[in-house]
Amino acid sequence: MAKIHFISGLPRSGSTLLSALLRQNPRYEAGMSGPLAGLFGSLLGQMSARNEFSVFIDDAKRERILHGLFDNYYADCPAEVIFDTSRAWCGWMPAIARLFPHAKVIACVRDVSWVVDSIERLVQRNVFSPSSIFNYSAGGTVYTRANAVVAPDGMVGGPYDALKQAAYGAQRDRLLLVQYDTLTTDPARTMHAIYDFIGEPYFEHDFDHVDYDVREFDERAGTPGLHTVRSTVKAEQRETLLPPELFKRFTNDAFWRDPQRTPAGLRIV
Repeated sequence: MAKIHFISGLPRSGSTLLSALLRQNPRYEAGMSGPLAGLFGSLLGQMSARNEFSVFIDDAKRERILHGLFDNYYADCPAEVIFDTSRAWCGWMPAIARLFPHAKVIACVRDVSWVVDSIERLVQRNVFSPSSIFNYSAGGTVYTRANAVVAPDGMVGGPYDALKQAAYGAQRDRLLLVQYDTLTTDPARTMHAIYDFIGEPYFEHDFDHVDYDVREFDERAGTPGLHTVRSTVKAEQRETLLPPELFKRFTNDAFWRDPQRTPAGLRIV
C-alpha cells in the first residue's frame, strides 16, 4: 500500500483547500472528508465485547482487520502518498500510531470565533436550504446555532476536543497544526513546512490556480459552498456576522496561540 497520512482538525479551517493543493502533486491523493473514519469506528464497535462473537477476535485480528480497511479502500488508488481526511482522526491518534507507525496527522486550525462565523455565514447565505449541519431543521437563531455546533457532540465542539486530546497526548510528535491564517497568507511557507514534516521532496504548487469541485455533494447536504475552494489562495478580510458578545465567547479557545498553553514539542505553522 502507498504511504498514508491524515488530515484532521477543525471544520472551516482550510482542510479542503489544503487537500486541493496537495492534489496538484501527481504523486499524491487527497480530498474532502471521507467515510473511512466512520467505518473505522463502526468496525471497532462491532469487534467489541457487545458482539457475542468477540471472544474469537483478539487485538492482533482487530489490527489486521482495521489495516485491511485502508488497504481495500485505497486498493485502486495509484498515488504513492495518500492523505485521508476526517475531523475524527485527531481522536484516533493512538490507533493510528499502532496501525501506521510512520503516518503523520496534519490538523487544520482556526480561531473558533471565525469557525462559528463561517458556519453562520453559510447558513445565512443558503436561507432557503436547511443544512445537514442542523439536521435540515429550519429556523433558530445565531445563538442556538452557535450553541449547537460548539456542543461536545457538535460540528465544532467534538473536533475541538479531539484536537486538544491529540495536541496534549503522547502521540503529538506526529501532529502538525496548520493555522488557517498562515495557509492563506503564506501558502508557500506552509507547504514547505508540511513537506518537511512528512519527509517528502518539495513540489512547486500553483497558488493562483487551485481546482477542486464538489458542488454536488454540498448541494445534497443542503449547504452549498461548504467545500468551495477559491481558485487563488489569499486571505479575505471581513467583518463578523456574530454579535459581539458571542464572538468574544470563543476568543480564548485558540490554545495554540498561547505559549503558556502550548504543549512542549507540538509543531505549529
